[in-house]
Amino acid sequence: MELTVEELESKVGQQVGLSDWVTVDQDMISTFGKLTFDEQFIHMDPERAKVETPFGGTIAHGFLTLSLASKFAIESLPGVKGRTMGINYGFNKIRFLHPVVSGKRIRGRFTLDKLTRKDEGQILQEFGLSIEIEGVKSPALVAKWLTMTIYEEVAA
Repeated sequence: MELTVEELESKVGQQVGLSDWVTVDQDMISTFGKLTFDEQFIHMDPERAKVETPFGGTIAHGFLTLSLASKFAIESLPGVKGRTMGINYGFNKIRFLHPVVSGKRIRGRFTLDKLTRKDEGQILQEFGLSIEIEGVKSPALVAKWLTMTIYEEVAA
């Protein structure tokens, strides 16, 4: 779905995206650990993590969970009509609240908290992001995510 900037502005304060569930399995966790050189046993060694941690097995890296936000955004957020480019602008806040145990499913929920018109053809969006764990009350993480969208005005 694509919205004009005006239509998007009317969505401030509302939920604008809810992704599909994705399973965070041991293969994904191990691959991420190897790529990022974070091979701590709580992520990489299921047998040891089962015995030596309170989680009952391995857990996903917090940054793996955060990295999946891009997937969740791509599949669930509305586009901007006339968009030529989108840029990850950063975060105002990130909090890791609950570990994601290997085998659990997670998804992203987005609210549009703020939209600021910058230079002509640029908007800065601040999204409230909650990455939920299926069957767990607490989210894995919450964040305030900033994106910059470059667009060309579309004639009505």
